[in-house]
Amino acid sequence: MNYLLNIFKKSAGISLTLFKLMIPIIIVIKILEQLGLVILLSEWLSPIMEWVGLPGAMGLVWATALVTNLYGGIVVYASLASDVPMTVAQVTIISSMMLIAHALPIEGRIAQKAGVRISLTILLRVGMAILFGILFNLIYSAGNWLQQPAELLWTPEVVDKSLLSWAYGQLTSLVIIFCIVFALVLLLDVLKRVGIIDHITNLLRPVLQLLGIGREAETITLVGVTLGISYGGALLINEAQAGHIKPRDVLFSISLLGLSHSLIEDTLLMMLIGADLSGILLGRVIFTLVIIFVMVRLVQRCSVSTIDRYLVKSVSCSAT
Repeated sequence: MNYLLNIFKKSAGISLTLFKLMIPIIIVIKILEQLGLVILLSEWLSPIMEWVGLPGAMGLVWATALVTNLYGGIVVYASLASDVPMTVAQVTIISSMMLIAHALPIEGRIAQKAGVRISLTILLRVGMAILFGILFNLIYSAGNWLQQPAELLWTPEVVDKSLLSWAYGQLTSLVIIFCIVFALVLLLDVLKRVGIIDHITNLLRPVLQLLGIGREAETITLVGVTLGISYGGALLINEAQAGHIKPRDVLFSISLLGLSHSLIEDTLLMMLIGADLSGILLGRVIFTLVIIFVMVRLVQRCSVSTIDRYLVKSVSCSAT
C-alpha cells in the first residue's frame, strides 16, 4: 500500500508540474484562436506550402496543428479534403510536417521547463518541418512516387464548439494525462526493479551514445519517442530538477523528442488520413537521427557560455 501511495505522490508531483504549464497556455490559445490567430498564421504559412509542393490551403491545416494539436489539424484537413484533392505524396508531406511541428505553445513550454530555450525548440521544429517537406517533395517528385490520389480513411466527428464542451474536453484530457503519468511511473519503477530497463537501455545505448545522449536520459527518451513529448518531457523535467540529468543531455533528448515522438499513436493517426509510412515513420526517424547527429557535433563546438546563453538554462526545483 505504501508503495502505491509513493508512486501516486510522485505521479501527482509530475502531473502538477505539467498542469501548471499546460492550463494557462490552453486558456491563452483558446482566446487567441477565437481572435483569429490561426487564420492569420495560415496566411503567413501559405507561401511556404508552395515550397513543399502543397496547395496554399494546407497552410490552414498546419497552422491549426502548430497552435492546437494534431487532432485540430486533422479536423481541418478532413473539412478541406473534398475541395482540395491531394496525392498520397502530398498528404505524407503535410502529415510529416505536422508530426514534426505541432502544439508548439504547450510542448515548447514543456521543453523550456526541462531546461531548453523555447526559441530554440520553435526554430528547430518549424525549421526542420519545412526542410523535411522540401526534401521529401523533391524525393517523391524525382521518383514519381506516391502520385495516386489520397484516400481519407477516417473522418473525425463533428466537434461541439461550445465553451462548455471545450472545457469538458480539456478536463478529460488532463485526467487522462494523470492516469498515463501514473501508469508510466509505476511501469518504469517495476521494469527498473526487475532489470528490464537495463536490457532496453543496453539495446538503445549504441544509437543514443552516437547521438550524444547520456545514459541517464536513455529510458526517458524511449518513453517520449514511443508515447509522446508530454509524458517524456514531464519525466525529463522531474529528473532535470532533481539534478539527475545533465543540461546537454536534456537538450539533445528534448530536441530528438521534438522531431520524433509518439511514434505509435501519431503515426497511426496520419495513416488514417492517407499518409504513407515512408515519410511519416521511416523517413521521419532517419531524418531525426541525422539532424540530431549533426546538432550534437555543432553544439560540441560551442563554448559553455554560448550554450548557456542561447540553448539551455539552469533548472531547479523552485523554477516556475
